[in-house]
Amino acid sequence: MFEVVAFWRKMRVRAAAFGLVVAGLLVFGSQAASAAPNWTLDPSASVLTYQSVKKNTIVETNKIRNITGTLSSAGDARISFDLNSVDTGVDLRNVRMRFLFFETFTYPTAEVTAKVDPAAFADLPAKRRVKTTLPFRLSLHGVDKDLEASVVVTMISDTQVSVASEAPVAVHVEDFGLLPNIDKLQQAANVTNIVPTASVSFDFVFTADGAKPAAVQTVAASTAEVGPVATDAAKANFSDEECLNRFAVLSRTGAIYFRQASARLDAKSRPLLAEVEGVVGKCPALKVEVSGHTDSDGSAEANKALSERRAQAVADALIADGVPRNQISSAGYGEDKPVAANDTPKNKALNRRIEFSASKLAN
Repeated sequence: MFEVVAFWRKMRVRAAAFGLVVAGLLVFGSQAASAAPNWTLDPSASVLTYQSVKKNTIVETNKIRNITGTLSSAGDARISFDLNSVDTGVDLRNVRMRFLFFETFTYPTAEVTAKVDPAAFADLPAKRRVKTTLPFRLSLHGVDKDLEASVVVTMISDTQVSVASEAPVAVHVEDFGLLPNIDKLQQAANVTNIVPTASVSFDFVFTADGAKPAAVQTVAASTAEVGPVATDAAKANFSDEECLNRFAVLSRTGAIYFRQASARLDAKSRPLLAEVEGVVGKCPALKVEVSGHTDSDGSAEANKALSERRAQAVADALIADGVPRNQISSAGYGEDKPVAANDTPKNKALNRRIEFSASKLAN
């Protein structure tokens, strides 16, 4: 259900005819470090998939489509994952994963870095295939954690190498501060018991810089589409369905902040507001209502007035940043439309919210 990233490493292979350096998980090189090439991940042949479990028994397999990576001749490996390219096969689920789980408006990428002892792969040219355990560092959601993966390294040719997971890597949601976001997913999708661990598999193909990439059939490619995909940033406009999906999910992020009992926007709201502006700009046929809601603490009259001021503050911020005035309206509903009982601090926090709803612009 979530996408998590991959692992890589570096090795140096002593070979009379060639030297290889592999990125993302390893590095190969010739006897002279200065003669070793740099390597680049081939995104059209590389795959990262992850499995998650919901309702205790339902397994879902998804992928991250846009992956880039390099490996320097010095053995520094770096692979980056565009979390906006999460591919679940359904647009609404993609948007939920992006905005509710990964919070891509603040953390748009994940990254794996590694540096490896080249001696561990000295016999790769002769064996052509080596199994090993590779340590790596995963940077996800603002948290860095050291992990390791069991991998199979295969020399496809003198200029191409595959680094694939021998067994799935368990990534625990709690380690990256993502446990509260599981709750958001469960509420949005109306599902229960999402297991807070993802099993991540990968097959990364690296090509020596200057070499022509060859057509490669990866192991993971047999069960999943491979290669980059267009993300929202590349789209000129969204369909009506895409627009509605995005506004509905953005309303559930809880990422617009105000000072207590105030309508003054906190600077932490900026990333989500920028995301809303981008969506509105790609939905030119729709008008968006910004609605404010409160919990039941205080009088109903005061809550309604506060919700109106907060909604207006968000609308004003969007207009100030260039959203056409005729595409934005605001309304405050106070405590009249709760999404949870006002019986616990957690539920009250759910009721204090800003929502976005869309309708067709009048001709």
